[in-house]
Amino acid sequence: MSGPGPDPLRIGVLGAARITERSLIDPARATGHRLVAVAARDRSRAEEFAARHGVERVASSYAELVADPEIDVVYNPLANGLHGPWNLAALAAGKHVLSEKPSASNAEEAAEVRAAAERAGTVFMEAFHYLFHPVTRRLHELLAAGELGELRRVEAMVAIAAPPEGDPRWSLPLAGGALMDLGCYSLHALRMLAPWAGGAPRLTASRAGERAGAPGVDEWLDADLEFPGGATGAARCHMAYGGLDMSIRIVGSRGEATAPNFVLPQLDDRVVVRTARGERTEHLGTRSSYAYQLQAFAARVRNGASLPLDADDAVATMRLVDACYRKAGFDPRPRTRI
Repeated sequence: MSGPGPDPLRIGVLGAARITERSLIDPARATGHRLVAVAARDRSRAEEFAARHGVERVASSYAELVADPEIDVVYNPLANGLHGPWNLAALAAGKHVLSEKPSASNAEEAAEVRAAAERAGTVFMEAFHYLFHPVTRRLHELLAAGELGELRRVEAMVAIAAPPEGDPRWSLPLAGGALMDLGCYSLHALRMLAPWAGGAPRLTASRAGERAGAPGVDEWLDADLEFPGGATGAARCHMAYGGLDMSIRIVGSRGEATAPNFVLPQLDDRVVVRTARGERTEHLGTRSSYAYQLQAFAARVRNGASLPLDADDAVATMRLVDACYRKAGFDPRPRTRI
């Protein structure tokens, strides 16, 4: 694939998270963007990360990185509780920000991030990469074309095997929990169906189970939703599951469509369509959803192209996340101070 032209993004990376290799490093290499600097709490870890992935240099701290005038984009894949504070810091420094989801620990903090983005006049985007892949685009096309008829039901499940004990995803002070790490995808996928459902869904019920030894942290959560047009939805997540399940099923009055892995479609690019005319399987391509995401983000930053995600969208998702926690008997995640 050809590069983005003479004006690549100059990216700074917060932390040395494992996800960064597939979520940013590989897409940046494929599209010709510069990895200018990385910072981590442990400088030796940052140095190892930079050497392994071809990052140009190491910053001595997160604060130094966000203040670096040679960096125009900050990528934030830190623990959930550190998304909000460092998104705010990067926006205050006038940077464009690509933040791993969720954008903040709770809706109040997400609204502060939105206000900071408005003041900065820069691009802020929450990294719901799945939305940019042809698998999700195809699901939306099937609804828009009317092949599935009127939307009646949608079921989304995002589940993984349990992370090890001590993982930040099990930490309440770091805004951990299954809904924060996984269920936000399920909720977001349902929210994105609003154009074919009469508007945004509302929460009707929520149930969750607490992680043993981690008070206040959800191991799993199931949410029931209803759309203005009468369709219903289930958004489920589980962070101690027997295997991997990242599926979505959309049922209409004339048929249904299923994507076995809508979150990581590069691992399974199928969309299975069933109507009165029979069943067919479409393959939409195994190019990484993260590559599509970075391409779209760069087009917005450099050329002002439109994006389906912005800070308003991030706030709407976090309001729904908080509502799910409250209805399930949990508190919304506390914000982390830095």
